[in-house]
Amino acid sequence: MITRRNFIKIATGITAAGLSGCSNFSIATAKKRVIVIGGGAGGATAAKYIRQVDPSIDVTLIEKNRYYYTCFMSSSVLSGERKIDSIKFSYDGLIKRGIKVVHHLAVGIDPITKTVTTQNGDIFYYDRLIVSPGIDFKWDTIEGYDKTIAKTIPHAWDSGYQTITLRKQLEAMKDGGTVIITVPHKPFRCHPAPFGRASEMAQYLKQHKPKSKILILDANEKFAQQKLFIQGWKKLYGYGTDNSLIEWYPFSDGGGEVVQVDAKERAIYVGPFEDQHQADVINVIPAQKAGKIAFTADLVDETGWCPVNQKTFESKRHKDIHVIGDACIASPMARSAYAANSQAKVCAVAVVKALQGEEMGTPSYLNACYSIVGKDYGISVAAVYRLEGDKIKWIRGAGGLSPMDASAEVRKREMYYAHSWFKNITYDMFR
Repeated sequence: MITRRNFIKIATGITAAGLSGCSNFSIATAKKRVIVIGGGAGGATAAKYIRQVDPSIDVTLIEKNRYYYTCFMSSSVLSGERKIDSIKFSYDGLIKRGIKVVHHLAVGIDPITKTVTTQNGDIFYYDRLIVSPGIDFKWDTIEGYDKTIAKTIPHAWDSGYQTITLRKQLEAMKDGGTVIITVPHKPFRCHPAPFGRASEMAQYLKQHKPKSKILILDANEKFAQQKLFIQGWKKLYGYGTDNSLIEWYPFSDGGGEVVQVDAKERAIYVGPFEDQHQADVINVIPAQKAGKIAFTADLVDETGWCPVNQKTFESKRHKDIHVIGDACIASPMARSAYAANSQAKVCAVAVVKALQGEEMGTPSYLNACYSIVGKDYGISVAAVYRLEGDKIKWIRGAGGLSPMDASAEVRKREMYYAHSWFKNITYDMFR
């Protein structure tokens, strides 16, 4: 079993093992061009590691935003334990590595001419393309909810100004107010995240507005790390009692997917019977799909996500285009920052090997997810995967889950591990 104490050490070792075969690459005489679309946990990492593995490759990162705000650890901004600038990162470190960073929106990909077009009309040529577009939302599934309404009834599933908006709404809410968080049908980005968010909101309310309540209306019957979260909620927030700060309703018990939003009345309608709920603060998390450029470039299948070769992450729809991160189908890997970071490193090796005309070895993959349930109270899950045949398989007995009934010292240590993990992964992405 891999403990959380040595998980990062093992993860680093696996990454080193995966890259070790790249040190003896012959440098091609003709300069090869790789374009990466999307500067998040997948794209930024891929761009960095391609340059690190083979500095002769010309790498261009196309990302519309000048700064990246992490969705992971953003709930600590809601609790007040972090400031928004602590989850804000620039691309200066990648530029110093010789990566060309273009701050424009990629709007088109031509797999025949091997070009990417940006919104301002610039055209970029590639030998290999990596697309890490993240997620988009199924706006057409919720009546009355669109990008404009999301400015006042935020989803905050893309971090930044929406995180700030949600934090300000919590601050402005009266003591005794109600917060509603809606959870869409799976799959969506980071399955434990809505419950981690509810936990950190509850941490803030417990300190400043203890008469308030958070209702989680879930379109599913169960959620990730459910027993661990509920144990923490019982200990910290009185879960299951009349005075509980958090109440969770699965689909079968009053939950359900949001079907309509009435922004003027601050009301939502949920489930097959369109039950009405009103609250002071509403956090609607919409159903999700791959980012827009994946649809524009015909990289998605009927599921709304991108099928890939799980060894190289090359698209099954277009040659020489790879898709990583939340948008790709890499089950059983989660849609998480750590998974995207791990996929990016495997993909970087695959791309460099392909450009050098060599076959890559058998990759391993990693994922870890930390959740902060409350003050000095953290939980986590970790997993190790390996390619078997043409499929990613979970390695039974590797990784692990936080133990139930752990001591206060263990829970506090997990909380520190969470912040340490955040520091390490963001350094790995942007330095």
